[in-house]
Amino acid sequence: MTEIGYHASHEQFPPSELLERVKQADEYGFSTVLASDHFHPWSERQGESGFVWSWLGSAMEATSMRYGTVNAPGYRYHPAIVAQAAATLREQYPERFWFAVGSGQLLNEGIAGTDWPVKDERNARLAECAEVMGRLWDGETVTHHGRVTVEEATLFTRPETAPPLYGAALSSETARWLGTQEWVDGLITIATPDHDALEERVDAFREGAPERPIALKVQLSYDTDEDDALEGAYDQWRTNCVPGPTTQELRTSEQFDEQAETITREEVEENVRVSADLEEHLEWLRRDLDLDVDTVVLHNVNREQAQFVDHFGEDVVPELA
Repeated sequence: MTEIGYHASHEQFPPSELLERVKQADEYGFSTVLASDHFHPWSERQGESGFVWSWLGSAMEATSMRYGTVNAPGYRYHPAIVAQAAATLREQYPERFWFAVGSGQLLNEGIAGTDWPVKDERNARLAECAEVMGRLWDGETVTHHGRVTVEEATLFTRPETAPPLYGAALSSETARWLGTQEWVDGLITIATPDHDALEERVDAFREGAPERPIALKVQLSYDTDEDDALEGAYDQWRTNCVPGPTTQELRTSEQFDEQAETITREEVEENVRVSADLEEHLEWLRRDLDLDVDTVVLHNVNREQAQFVDHFGEDVVPELA
């Protein structure tokens, strides 16, 4: 059975509000939460950047759902510290923490003052970090000299089972590469109105990893009025509709806002599933489920979160269970 999840967007809402939303989602039968890990928001209009690793413990204590986050080890986070944080959550809440890693964006990782490498180099660093984390979860004492440096690191607190480590992909090329990596336990990718592009990424991953699980983060904007749904998406998410790899190279929220000045509402609708009709959202989600994915996380990109959880919890989640 496919898990239906709620996306807790730390760029858009303070941690205290997100805690209330996941409690609400838990009551409605959502089964998992994906919480974003940002140092800066995508837009100054979003205006938040709570520290997800502090929040996760509170949220997991307050609810019964599974939790995950997407992290870019090797820059602002040393992989041994990420491994320690993940192991602690998994030990305290057995089987309830899952984890994804990606090559990152300068928006978040640039605070460490590092030179920002090209994509192939970032992938190589990601693979190194994943190997280090896996060895630590296996109980090894790790010394590693490469793109990252580790000296005699041992995790003394470890869970009975290591957290599943998913790879994050925004393109078919990255999805195909992740499918060849032994450290990858599954794929997480973005679902937008372009279903053909999503299917292409899923197929690319399955070329090398046909049996491994796949999680989708669905970008949608729901409100009770169609115009409000579109305006909410345009206000909050047009910075994420800038085409091409530019979003991985910008350093500040202000730069994202500048790039998004030319984005139209029509372009937002090409990147976000905008509708006030719950049946239309259900049709989109059923097409996602036809891809035989294991987890679908719903991210309502506008600010009407309580209403979204109420309406989807009552009328959408039960239809997909």
